[in-house]
Amino acid sequence: MAKYTCLNPIAACGLDLFPDTFEKTDDLASSDVVLVRSAAMHDLELPDSMLAVARAGAGVNNIPLDKCAEKGIVVFNTPGANANGVKELVIAGMLLACRDIAGGMNWVKENKDDAGIAKSTEKAKKAFAGTELMGKTLGVIGLGAIGVRLANAAVDLGMKVLGYDPYLSLNSAWNVSTQVKHVLSADEIYKECDFISIHVPLMDSTKGMISREAIASMKDNAVVLNFARDTLVDEEAMVEALAAGKIRKYVVDFPNPTTAGAEGCIVTPHLGASTAESEDNCAIMAVNELIDYVENGNITHSVNYPDCNMGVCKGAGRIAICHRNVKNTISQYTAVCGDAGINISDMTNKSRGEYAYSILDLDAPATAEVIEKLSGIEGVLKVRVVK
Repeated sequence: MAKYTCLNPIAACGLDLFPDTFEKTDDLASSDVVLVRSAAMHDLELPDSMLAVARAGAGVNNIPLDKCAEKGIVVFNTPGANANGVKELVIAGMLLACRDIAGGMNWVKENKDDAGIAKSTEKAKKAFAGTELMGKTLGVIGLGAIGVRLANAAVDLGMKVLGYDPYLSLNSAWNVSTQVKHVLSADEIYKECDFISIHVPLMDSTKGMISREAIASMKDNAVVLNFARDTLVDEEAMVEALAAGKIRKYVVDFPNPTTAGAEGCIVTPHLGASTAESEDNCAIMAVNELIDYVENGNITHSVNYPDCNMGVCKGAGRIAICHRNVKNTISQYTAVCGDAGINISDMTNKSRGEYAYSILDLDAPATAEVIEKLSGIEGVLKVRVVK
């Protein structure tokens, strides 16, 4: 019986997918797998017996990835599950930036007691006039699940779209509209686009990528949209650019003291994936990832170990090994199994940076002695009997 715990509320449509071989618990120390959304895990004591953490969402900065990797804990996320919800909010952000919808609505509220409000409206509405999206140029930095959806939607809105992603996946390349122009640097986005939307993960290499220099190189009166992470942008420099009239609007989904209430900032309270559909999609994907990992040893959408899939085990036994990415490891696994008289009928090994993952299908179940010897190999972090 595998035990799971939820550090945040997880949609029932996802939890209902767990078979009878899984049991819910509130005790983290006894949990085999964990489901989390935004709860901070960096200071939590994670038991050595823990197998996996699934983030019902894309961002994983609340999870200690290296700590988990060293313990042989595979961390999953759910890329694309909330992509449509975020895409729609980015489009709303563009509309809020170029049409003073909020200002107009506030004017109506303030004048609700005016018996002649209909007539007054015709005089007042000039103050809230804006511009249209059609014909403008949108630059999308990061063509992942969200970026591709946004780029395609903007094409349908009649916008010219430039896309920049040096790590464009094959799946994204297939799905992005042929009308999206691929550029070779973010500098081209800054110089040519009326709207710039950021959709990259927060890493050391991307933190502060929208720098003071990048902002200075943007077109005058550009609109910058940030529905990824606030620290991707030098927000102090952005607020200064807004005050100077360099940037038209900064639309961001992450309130903080720098942007909240600042002139020219349109700040939403982290609503990007806050739709019933997104929460359901994330829960379903996260639970399915955990089930497949526990029952079959397969990894799909991990952020600290390589994806690795051998389907459903049809042999007598299967073991899964989390280990460091070092030389001669596989030969040691085969030697241990060979010495025990156990044939490896099939196997796969994948690596990701410093870490690697191996699945071995066996013609006979692995003995306790075999597991002990495999666990003792230098660089091995966790050995698990899947079957």
